[in-house]
Order: sequence, then C-alpha cells, then structure tokens
Amino acid sequence: MKVEIWSDIACPWCYIGKRRFEAALAGFEHRDDVEVTWRSYQLDPSLPEHYDGTEVQYLSERKGIDPAQLAGMLEQVTEQAAGVGLNYDFGKLVVANSFRAHRLIHLARAEAGTAAADAAKEALLSAHFEQGLDTGSADVLAEIGSRVGLDPERVRAVVATDEYTDAVHRDFAEARSLGISGVPFFVIDRKYGISGAQPAELFAQALDTAWAEAQPLRMVTPAAASADGPACGPEGC
Repeated sequence: MKVEIWSDIACPWCYIGKRRFEAALAGFEHRDDVEVTWRSYQLDPSLPEHYDGTEVQYLSERKGIDPAQLAGMLEQVTEQAAGVGLNYDFGKLVVANSFRAHRLIHLARAEAGTAAADAAKEALLSAHFEQGLDTGSADVLAEIGSRVGLDPERVRAVVATDEYTDAVHRDFAEARSLGISGVPFFVIDRKYGISGAQPAELFAQALDTAWAEAQPLRMVTPAAASADGPACGPEGC
C-alpha cells in the first residue's frame, strides 16, 4: 500500500500531522507493507531565501493577519504540537524559503533511499519549528544531509545548482492536478485523500479501509469441509 504525503517544511500543521499519522501507522497490523513517500508543496513560493523578520512579522506583513490574532493562533498550534511530543518555539523560528529543503528530501530519496528521505523530512521540520535553524542555509542543509547518510559536500553541490528542481516542481504540478490546495494532504493508493492534521484514529480507519479494499477476495470454508458447498451454476444446480 502506498501513502503519499504532500507537505511543506514551513507548515506547523504538517509536523503535527506527521506525528498523528505515524501514531496510526505504528498501530497498523500491516505497517511493514506500507510505503510512505513525501511530496513537495510550498505555501509561499514567493518568500525570499532569507526574510529579515520574525514569524509574527512575516505572517502579519505578508499574510495580513492581525498580530493580536496571531498570538492566539500560534499559542493554539504550540499546544497542539506539545500534545504529540513536539516543542515548537515560534520566538526563535527563522523564516526561510523551503524550496532548498524540498530538494534535499528528493536528493536523500534518490541517493540514500526512502528511510533517508523520511529522516531528512523529520530533521528539517525539527530544525525549523523546534531548533530555530535556518533551513534555507547551505550549512544547515549539509549538516542535516550528513546525519541522514549523505555526503555534505554533495548536498552543498546540489544547493548551489538547480539539481532536483524539476522533481520538486513535478510534485507541485501533481498536487494541482489532484486538487490539493492545502497541506498536509495524505493520499492512499490514489483512492483516498485526507486533508489536514486529522486525529490518529481517522488515519487508522483510512489505513484499515484501504488495506481491506486492496486485498484479493479470500475464500471462507468450514474446517471440516473438503470441497465447495452446494451451489448453482450455468449448468444447473
């Protein structure tokens, strides 16, 4: 079974949704048969590589949200994050364009495998929301890359070029074709879509449903029976 997750490094609900989905997957009987692929999405592609301001200033200036309203919103998100074991610190968050970070995830998957891509995604989200690191910085990306099994100089080389840019743009285009307009967004076997950081129970239900529908029909026969039971067919009964 394949699960594709469109999300952005700069999306606080994406990290919370990741944790809730992981909780559901951990309790799923067939979790070893589930392939999870991270897809790229950007909430604000126009954001410069480096923004000289706080998260509150960014959301207030570029999104037009009232600072007083923002305080309540960020407090609520921080509480929700704490509920799944995450320690958000919006006070020291570095606002940065996430495009380079998305390219790192694609690099990790291509050269080190799915587990490395997942580890890169986790490290980038933690760096952004918990550690106050600049996820647009080549130094930060190289260090994260080294932790997930990549050569840091290879990461620097990718950051300095447009390598994996097309792969990220393909994810963007695919999101548009699927009608995805917000993240996180989870797609199971290209049949089920789940929007937002839903409760773990909903993810668990979706996994169970998708798995049951994907499996071939299983015959149920009494233990003592040695043949099919009485039935009718084209030749009669």
